Amino acid sequence: MSGGGGRSYVLKPPAGGAAASRIDYGRELNPAQLDAVMTLEGPLLCIAGAGSGKTKTLVFRVARLVETGVPPEAILLLTFTRKAALHMLDRAAGLVGASTRAVAGGTYHAFANLMLRQHGAAIGLRPDFSIIDDGDAADILNHIRLETAAHTKATRFPQKKTLQEMLSKSINRGVALGDLVKLEYEHFLEHLPAIEEIVRKFQEYKIAHALLDYDDLLTDLRVLLEDQPVIRQALARRFRFVMADEYQDTNPVQARITQLLGQEHGNVMVVGDDAQSIYSFRGANVRNILEFPTQFPACRMVKLEQNYRSTGAILAATNHLMTHAREGFQKNLFSTRPAGEKPALLVCADEAEQSLFVAQRILELREEGIPLSRIAVLFRSGFHSYHLELELKKRNIPFTKWGGFKFLEAAHIKDLLSHLRVVQNPGDRVAWQRILLLVEGLGTKSLPGVFAALAAGQNPYDLSAVKVSKRAREGLDRLGAALLEADRRRAGPPERVLEVFTDYYLPILKNLYFDDYPKRVRDLDQVAIMSGRYSSLTSFLSELALEPPRDSRDDQLAVQDDDEERLVLSTIHSAKGLEWHSVFVIWALEGRFPSFGALRDAEGLEEERRLMYVAMTRAQENLYITYPLYAYDQASGGILARPSRFLDEIGPDHLERWDLQRSTTPG
Repeated sequence: MSGGGGRSYVLKPPAGGAAASRIDYGRELNPAQLDAVMTLEGPLLCIAGAGSGKTKTLVFRVARLVETGVPPEAILLLTFTRKAALHMLDRAAGLVGASTRAVAGGTYHAFANLMLRQHGAAIGLRPDFSIIDDGDAADILNHIRLETAAHTKATRFPQKKTLQEMLSKSINRGVALGDLVKLEYEHFLEHLPAIEEIVRKFQEYKIAHALLDYDDLLTDLRVLLEDQPVIRQALARRFRFVMADEYQDTNPVQARITQLLGQEHGNVMVVGDDAQSIYSFRGANVRNILEFPTQFPACRMVKLEQNYRSTGAILAATNHLMTHAREGFQKNLFSTRPAGEKPALLVCADEAEQSLFVAQRILELREEGIPLSRIAVLFRSGFHSYHLELELKKRNIPFTKWGGFKFLEAAHIKDLLSHLRVVQNPGDRVAWQRILLLVEGLGTKSLPGVFAALAAGQNPYDLSAVKVSKRAREGLDRLGAALLEADRRRAGPPERVLEVFTDYYLPILKNLYFDDYPKRVRDLDQVAIMSGRYSSLTSFLSELALEPPRDSRDDQLAVQDDDEERLVLSTIHSAKGLEWHSVFVIWALEGRFPSFGALRDAEGLEEERRLMYVAMTRAQENLYITYPLYAYDQASGGILARPSRFLDEIGPDHLERWDLQRSTTPG
C-alpha cells in the first residue's frame, strides 16, 4: 500500500537492553575474544594465535548473532572440514538452543556444490552433475592424451597425474598454465601447446558429460557470483553474516568467493593465523589473510594472543622464532600458566642416536604416567621417521603413523560407487567405463559400440540392444538388469539403490580380489551403513566426494580395538590443529628442516619457518628438538651437517641443551 500519511512505530530492544543475554560473555571469554564476539556488523579480521581459543570465539559469535535476533539460516560458517562446522554448531546449540543447527555450515566445496545445484543453470550447469575426484580427472586427461597421440613423441610427455597436478595448481594459485609450466615444469615447456590442447579438450569433455572436479566447484561458484549479480545479491540477502575459519589456508579462488559473498553487506568475519599458513602446495596463499584489511577497508582487527595450550617457556621460544618473519601480523602469545621447562635441544651423533634418544625418552615419559597417545613425534617429511620406526618396533613401542591410504581410493570402493554415479548421472562416462570393464569379456575396444548403442536408445540404462560377444552377453545382461532396477529405486533412500549393486557386485568382487575379499566385503558394509544417513543419492555421493572418510574400517580397528595406547608419528602438515602433552620435533637440520626445496626462494623459507612454529606450538608441557651432527643425503649425494637456521632464530636463551652420554649399563 502506498501514498497518504503514515504512523511511525519504533521497535525497542527487550528489557535490559540490546545486550540482554542468558550467557555471561564477560565471564566465559577473555577481553580479546569478547571483542571479536561482540563485533557483529562490518568486516572483522580475527588473528588467532596458536592455542588461543579461536573455535570457542567462533562458537560464541554464532550464539551471539542468534541471540540478537539474526535468523540462523542467515549465517554462513565456512570451515575446512564438515566435522569442524558440525562441532562448532553443536557447541553453539548448547549455548542458545538447537536452532543454531540451521546455520549454513560446511566447507567451501560443499557450499559451492549446494549453490551450483540450486543456481548453476544460470551459467549452463545441469543440476544432476557428478563430482569426480583427482584420480578420475587424471584418467580423463590420460584418455585425451592417448587420443591426441601426444605420448608417441620421441621426447617424454607428462603422465596423467602430472597433467592433473599442473592444471590444479594453475587454477588454485591463479596462475596461467603457461606461466606455471615455465616456473615448475620447465622440462615440459616444449610440449606446452599440446598440454594446453589436452586441457581445453578436458574442459569440453567435462561440460559434455556434466562432470565437475574439485577445482570446478570453486571456479564455477566464483563465475556464478561474478557474472550473475542478481543471484549474488539474492545470496547476500540470504546469508547476511559470513564467517570463514582458517582463512590463512584459503586459495585465491576461495578468497574471491568470500569477498563476493560479503560485497553487498560487508558483514564478513575471517579468522586465522598468518603464522600457521603452511599449505602453499595445495594452493593456499598467505596473502589472502594479509591483504584482507585492504580488500575490506572498513575492517576491524582483533588479535587473540592468550594461549591456553603451552607453557610460557614454549611460547617464549615460538614468539622469538617468529620475530624473524619477513612480514605478518605481529603477535605475542602469552599464558597465565607457569613458565615450565625450556624446550630441550638434543644434538645427536648420528641418526641412530637420535632414534635411541627419542625411543628411550618416550618410555621414560610413559613411566611418568603420560599415555603414549599424548605423545607425538613430528617431522617435515614422511621418510624422516623410517629409522625411528625400526627402533620403536625393536622396543615394542606401539605407534600409528598418519597419512597414506584413503578409503575411497580403494579399487573395490570406486567400483561400487561408480555404479551409483551412473544412476545419478547417466552421462558420467568415467563411471560407465569403470563398470563396463568389470563385465567379463568386455574390453576397451568394445566401449565405443556400447556408448553408441546407449546414445541411440530410449532408456540410458537399457543394455539389451548392445552388440557384444557371446562371452560378454551374460554379464552385460546382469549389469543392465541391475541398472534398471536401481533406476526404479532412485527416488527412494540411497541404501535401497546400494542393495541392488552390492548384490550384483559381490560375485565380481570375490573373483577379482579372492585373496582378501572378506575384508573388502566388510568395507562394502561400511558404505551401506554410511548411505543410511542420507535421504537422496545425490546428497550421499556429493558428501562422499567432498568429505571422504580417510580409512577403511579394518584400518581404524587396527588402531582402536586393542588395549594398547599408541604413540603418534606424524608429518607437521597432518598435525596442524592438534596438541599433545609432549612433542618431539626431529631432524632440525639444514636440508631436512628447512627442506632443500624450500631454500630455493624466500617465500619457501618463510613457509618453513611457519611450519616450525606450528610444530612447536603443538606441545603443551614438553618440547624436544633433535638433530644428528651429520647425515648422508641420498638425493643430493652429500653430507648434511649444518643445524637448522631456525635454532639460531629461536636463540640459545630459549632452549636448554641436553648433552647425550653413552652408558654401558642397559636401561
